[in-house]
Amino acid sequence: MKILIITDAWEPQINGVVRTLKQTKRELEEMGHVVDILSPLEFKTIPCPTYPDISLSIFPGRKIARRIKLFKPDALHISTEGPLGLAARSYAVRNKLPFSTAYHTRFPEYVKARTGIPVAVTYKFLKWFHRKSLAVMAPTPTVKKDLESYGFTNVVLWSRGVDLSRFEVKTSDKLSGTRPIFLNVGRVAVEKNIEAFLALDLPGSKVVIGDGPSLPYLKEKYPMVQFLGAKEQSQLPEYYCSADVFVFPSKTDTFGLVLLEAMACGLPVAAYPVTGPIDVIGQSESGALRENLEEACLAALKISKAEARKYAEGFSWQAATEQFVKHLQPVPPGLVEASSDFPL
Repeated sequence: MKILIITDAWEPQINGVVRTLKQTKRELEEMGHVVDILSPLEFKTIPCPTYPDISLSIFPGRKIARRIKLFKPDALHISTEGPLGLAARSYAVRNKLPFSTAYHTRFPEYVKARTGIPVAVTYKFLKWFHRKSLAVMAPTPTVKKDLESYGFTNVVLWSRGVDLSRFEVKTSDKLSGTRPIFLNVGRVAVEKNIEAFLALDLPGSKVVIGDGPSLPYLKEKYPMVQFLGAKEQSQLPEYYCSADVFVFPSKTDTFGLVLLEAMACGLPVAAYPVTGPIDVIGQSESGALRENLEEACLAALKISKAEARKYAEGFSWQAATEQFVKHLQPVPPGLVEASSDFPL
């Protein structure tokens, strides 16, 4: 099958959406599919206001149309709701091409955290965006239920996985500092609620790996915290294995791939009992979910590395990608060739 994935999130961004798509592409190709990624790397872009690490493509309509017609996909998947996603959606709807979409992040909650715009307003836009999709892929049952409560239809489950050969338990002294070491990995941005972790009165040391717009402010306010900047995915296992607890303070993530990565390295998780941690960790003994994050951190110290690893072994990218393939919508032969150009 020839699969075209259109995404506004791609390299050099480092986040869960990009990791998910890159791993899914690898798995699809191992299954024998031909996969093309249409990303901002092919377009002129401008930095996203308030979040310059994200590139927004400028006037992508005609090139989107040409790429779709040249590739002639058997399935079209629109992964994000940015400029490329909007252009692809418009072309597909105009030409009656079936397509699937995905809901990766709690975008309305992010927008509210940054701008104050009510979540209901943004959800209205998202409901419009996904309305024509024949399969809206959500990462967890909780997110699926939330979307349906806002009137979304055709919502299906597309879970996530972890590369157990890369993320594994091993001895590491990559991190220095007084024990125990509490680690956070991810974008350093307001929606990640990192300050809730940094403000805790915990024993030992705190370490943050990642980059983002909130980094300068947090570095100045919390000089005792080690801020190590962004790291390549290949480097992360050494850091996970060198820490004692992984702290995940976000209340807006839909899944949290870093949760699985940490547990696969034998690192117990401390988090709030909210969407993401609830679906990933649930009632398992691999993490501690508490309304009081400090209590969760201290409770996670008592969880063994073996327990965390054992739980993570239940998540595979192969199973997640099989779900993805099942939800793809076949494009009838000849329909792409007959489609028209996208007007500017």
